[in-house]
Amino acid sequence: MRNTIKVERAKKDFTQADLADKVSVSRQTINSIEKGKFVPSTLLALKIAAVFEEKVDNIFFLEEEDWED
Repeated sequence: MRNTIKVERAKKDFTQADLADKVSVSRQTINSIEKGKFVPSTLLALKIAAVFEEKVDNIFFLEEEDWED
């Protein structure tokens, strides 16, 4: 799954730590999500989208391999 968290953070001038504080996770979790190493829970994805005042599907995108079994 791809995401635009880094871009959205830049628009709001947030650091990873700022976003992490707002959604109650560690900075390392935000880093892992940005790098595509961790897929957030639905709840966390919704929180992140709410912070950026965006729809979840404007931030998170499925890739071709996400559809494979």
